Amino acid sequence: MEATIALRLPRDAASVPLIRQMFDATLNSLGVEPSVRDDIELMLTEACSNVVRHATPSDEYVVSAGVYDDLCVIRVVDMGNGFDPPEAGEASLGAESGRGIQIMRALADDVRFTNRREDGTVVCLEKRLRFAPGAAGPHFMTT
Repeated sequence: MEATIALRLPRDAASVPLIRQMFDATLNSLGVEPSVRDDIELMLTEACSNVVRHATPSDEYVVSAGVYDDLCVIRVVDMGNGFDPPEAGEASLGAESGRGIQIMRALADDVRFTNRREDGTVVCLEKRLRFAPGAAGPHFMTT
């Protein structure tokens, strides 16, 4: 099974709930367990919110989110100035902001950042899926 959604979005805060709701509806239709959907929703929100806040001077970004059998793969690509993940550091305890990378790393099974200095960043998040009993998703798997 392969199900993908790809959108080119304006770098605007209103774009974040749009992609989050679209992809959550897809995962729900496939019968992905709610706790896994919640993790994916938070990872996607953090990745997109980081673009909206930090990917200057870019006006837009691209999100592709796909389900490949029991693996969810999300790619968030911006055309900003790029950043160096190790230099981003970790937020202090109780910090109101700066926790996005830590949250993504805590929830994803795999997180990769590809920095393309002067040409943006690609964030790739992967999460294994679990399906509710009787869900449609497992019936479409190719493996």
